[in-house]
Amino acid sequence: SRPWGRIPGALEYRLVDLSIAGARIEHQASLDPGSTWGLELPLAFGSMSLQARVVHTSPVGDAQVRDADALLRYQSGLAFFGMSLEQQTTLTRRLNTLYPTRSRET
Repeated sequence: SRPWGRIPGALEYRLVDLSIAGARIEHQASLDPGSTWGLELPLAFGSMSLQARVVHTSPVGDAQVRDADALLRYQSGLAFFGMSLEQQTTLTRRLNTLYPTRSRET
């Protein structure tokens, strides 16, 4: 189960992937490539709102409805922009806490 977040006034999304540069999200309505949105990250990442540009959107799932889990969904790749140095530092720290770098033995 992936954490849920929301784009205020637009839709809820499930976080698929997150990096300092952007995110991949899954949601139920198509987003237009090139459009920009305010993105609220899930609570697991603390209270953080970032600006993001939609890079691509693709349908996933089944177009024929057989049950609630088979509904057509979309995944979108988002690129963050306009992040302050404080936001970059905070997001980097949170990512490092959740996914610590493992040292390699040589």
